[in-house]
Amino acid sequence: MALVERYNERKNKSFQIPEYQSDKPNTNSPINPFQYFRRESVEIGNVGKHNVPRVIADFSTINLTEYADLKPIGHHYLPEPDKFTMTDLGADYIYTGKKPCPFMLPNGLKEIVDFEVWQNLENKGNIIPMCELKDVNSELSNSTLIKFLRITDIELSDNQSIEKIKNILNAILIIRTNNEHAMPVLRMAVFNLVKNNINFPIIIEREYWNINDEQLQLYASTDVGGLLIDGLGDGIFLRNSEDSAISDSKNYNSLAFGILQAARTRMSKTEYISCPSCGRTLFDLQETTATIRKQTDHLKGVKIGIMGCIVNGPGEMADADYGYVGVGKNKIALYRGQEVVKKSVHSDNAVNELIELIKEDGNWREVGEL
Repeated sequence: MALVERYNERKNKSFQIPEYQSDKPNTNSPINPFQYFRRESVEIGNVGKHNVPRVIADFSTINLTEYADLKPIGHHYLPEPDKFTMTDLGADYIYTGKKPCPFMLPNGLKEIVDFEVWQNLENKGNIIPMCELKDVNSELSNSTLIKFLRITDIELSDNQSIEKIKNILNAILIIRTNNEHAMPVLRMAVFNLVKNNINFPIIIEREYWNINDEQLQLYASTDVGGLLIDGLGDGIFLRNSEDSAISDSKNYNSLAFGILQAARTRMSKTEYISCPSCGRTLFDLQETTATIRKQTDHLKGVKIGIMGCIVNGPGEMADADYGYVGVGKNKIALYRGQEVVKKSVHSDNAVNELIELIKEDGNWREVGEL
């Protein structure tokens, strides 16, 4: 219902791009909408081409003071060996805007600052400027310096802006919009890049105001996830609100990685497939799912199906690595892929047996083990 409510008033609001002013559907798509292909892009730094989509964490409204401030985005400082470790949810970039980080960042994390701040830095090091079209003069345009170029959907519908972008070297585009029809408007903006043979990497930026956590998850997943499923994007940048705190960064960072995983573009978490349950289910599906998740949610890239019965379960979890399927009262069948490997395991011990199966295959690791 929350997702539907978001679109109740959409029909009364117009798009800002001319192609969407018409009631006629846009049929001039430069991509095949029926088959997945990731948009071809050049590699700039570690973004684009065959690299996994990157995640930028927004710290522009937060004052960084100590190493521990990076823990919510997957970079953990260990005092005794005096080094950082990075989890599977470690952000690739941190955007600090006008407030550069006062300490040295770990090797796996690069910093982005606003262009006017970057210009005045004495030691630019691994710090990358965030530019806008107004900042790009001939010197910056011709420089081989890697730069992020933040650009709006409106600018990407303008021919002069398109021509200016074509002449910029080593730019990673961050595209954004204030239009409430965000996903289709940004998709049209990317289409304009494709049609003009501009193959810079693209990171999708979205910023949300005055919404709760559930709305944030729904809105970001549809706005950004829809583009990623179409193969249109090399990264994700979710912006915090002005009153955000360090604790908010963990939610935004986890959501960004969750969207990438759901779009099958970057696997960083355990994935679960579960049926809605029905009268054929003879065990507590929700409690069992919670138990399995609690013990396995650190297994990156492993997909586990938890199904109430044998009727539809195996088909619904056909692409799972492991399956936990009810076959009778207190009886569970365990699957490896589509193969039944343990029949009629008592439900009291089935979760432990599932874990043993994962261990037998060498796919288990302990919590905290890198």
